[in-house]
Amino acid sequence: MKNFVQVGDVLDYTPGADVASGAVAVIGVRVGIAVAAIKAGETGPLRVKGVVELAKLSADAPAQGALLYWDATNSRLTTTSSGNVLAGYAAKAAGNGATTAWLHLNA
Repeated sequence: MKNFVQVGDVLDYTPGADVASGAVAVIGVRVGIAVAAIKAGETGPLRVKGVVELAKLSADAPAQGALLYWDATNSRLTTTSSGNVLAGYAAKAAGNGATTAWLHLNA
């Protein structure tokens, strides 16, 4: 195929502020995870597909397949859509009291 560019699991990303390795970056209405630290104004790798483990609101108990949103104010996943960015869905259930969840990115 002559117009194929790349697989698309990792994209080049140029942030406006420094992004630490493993940190979530909001890109429009999606999120990505910095593969390595990226300095402001420089281009670096941002994972946009796959499953990652991130902090979540401990009171939320998403079932496998439930939509998860990125709460940038509190740097965690939540099941609350209002004011947050769709991040993907729960790759496995995460019970009430759990502080992390497995997120299937941007699915």
